Amino acid sequence: MSWTAANIPDQTGKIAVVTGGNGGLGLETVRELARRGAHVIIAARNLDKAAAAEADVKAEIPSASIEVRNLDLGSLASVEEFAAGVVADHPTIDLLFNNAGVMATPEWKTEDGFEMQFGTNHLGHFALTARLMPALLKAAEARIVNTTSSARFAAGEYDLSNPHQEGMYDSWRAYGYSKLANLQFTLELNMRLVAAGSNVKVYSADPGFSDTNLQATSSKNTSGAARSRFFEKTTPIFAQSSARGALPQLRGGTDPAAPGGTLYRPKYVVRGVPVVGKIGDKLRKPADLAKLWEVSEADTGIEFDVAKMVANAT
Repeated sequence: MSWTAANIPDQTGKIAVVTGGNGGLGLETVRELARRGAHVIIAARNLDKAAAAEADVKAEIPSASIEVRNLDLGSLASVEEFAAGVVADHPTIDLLFNNAGVMATPEWKTEDGFEMQFGTNHLGHFALTARLMPALLKAAEARIVNTTSSARFAAGEYDLSNPHQEGMYDSWRAYGYSKLANLQFTLELNMRLVAAGSNVKVYSADPGFSDTNLQATSSKNTSGAARSRFFEKTTPIFAQSSARGALPQLRGGTDPAAPGGTLYRPKYVVRGVPVVGKIGDKLRKPADLAKLWEVSEADTGIEFDVAKMVANAT
């Protein structure tokens, strides 16, 4: 049986945080969660666009419960401020969708001096998850969903001794690095939560080839570089919609039967209904997972001690 948005169970009473909920996959995730009764927090850097997204959802679903909050994943200070505000107002969080991202940017730096894609797509979400973990641990069975991409296969030689690709930057390889990190963060975090006896589960979601604003933004940021221009031109023709692209992350976040640590992807890789995806041994080497965690703690300055957090919560 194919899994669709109609399979999402009632989410009434749940609090959900969706990064990048102002467009693309994030907006469709917000829409379906709100449709099922969740209170959804749109975390976004562009507040005007986020307000428009809120209005769009409420025009279709007048009962939608949504709030908009500022979050810049490229700033650790912004992540800390956002998380503190959310936890103060919502001591318990049920769902966290680490969905936002940038793609194939020039060699830009975050506010904290990190390579933009690894810094935003992975480190920003690593820090956010750590900051929100106390609230997630208070839920009966919280879920965290990290959005990855098939670009993870383009990461090339995965060298965590130089995660910011200093002296060797390539925009698409850097994007692949960040998307592989999203997947590996899922695996390591879920493993640590299981080992600590927590009910929090973590998932990865690959949207396949979906029509979001990332392709056009990438082309603009790279002044129409060939590869970015190719994706911008072919996306409207061959890609599936954002609504369909959001299904893998929605399944990870809401399917009662979904086992933690699972990767969901389209059935036909680039499009189709969400199914369980295989994660090859090369992408889940224990040494790489542990090293990524170590690098992430060092870069963010956050001691993300899962076992201690779980013990404190109980």
